[in-house]
Amino acid sequence: MSGPATVTAAVLVIGDEILSGRTKDRNIGYIAEYLGKIGVDVREARVAPDVEEEIVAAVNALRARYDYVITTGGIGPTHDDITADAVARAFGVPIGEDPRVIALMMERYLLADLTPARRRMARIPAGAELIDNPISKAPGFRIGNVFVLAGVPQVMQAMLDFAVKSMRTGATMAVETIEAGAVPEGRYGDALGAIAKAHPAVSIGSYPSFKDGKFNNQIVVRGKDEAVVASARQAVEAMLAAMRGDGKPL
Repeated sequence: MSGPATVTAAVLVIGDEILSGRTKDRNIGYIAEYLGKIGVDVREARVAPDVEEEIVAAVNALRARYDYVITTGGIGPTHDDITADAVARAFGVPIGEDPRVIALMMERYLLADLTPARRRMARIPAGAELIDNPISKAPGFRIGNVFVLAGVPQVMQAMLDFAVKSMRTGATMAVETIEAGAVPEGRYGDALGAIAKAHPAVSIGSYPSFKDGKFNNQIVVRGKDEAVVASARQAVEAMLAAMRGDGKPL
């Protein structure tokens, strides 16, 4: 009997403004959480500059490795918005003004207002499917397993709602969080490693933080089989209970 299906994805954020720090990325975390809830595991995230060769190389590397690639940024009206051209080049197809996009943009603009800059957003690689953009009308697109979305978070999020409709999804991830509190990582590191080894179907992580003036630790168990995740959680809780009751200082 086969186990739960795994569907993978990568996120490619495009833009010099991200790499310079001028703009803070808000898309990677949103996409990873959103896709995780529907059973698509984000396994990698990259940031590429506004350089066509770099975007082409990243798209081709990621689309060969994962089921899906989500790109954000670089499909606006200015000269440095080159994502559509780079994706077309990655797939070896021509790119040109798409009459479907012009029709969509006419719902928002008068013909006289469709400046050359705005018409740039109507350039779509040949054979691509359009992805609805309910906010500003200029759509994203899908070609092969690559989804090309806007970089503005509000617009990207609206487009993602439409993009996922054509995705194959797998088993969703079960996540359990155990509060380790003041028990330091150094006390439970070896024992936690043993639990992880005994439960190879789950991933177990330890995450320290500084809370209310003191260190606090959380242990997170993730997996696609709820019974196995529950078993690992019980083992972690038993380990912590034993350490809290062994009389040794925390």
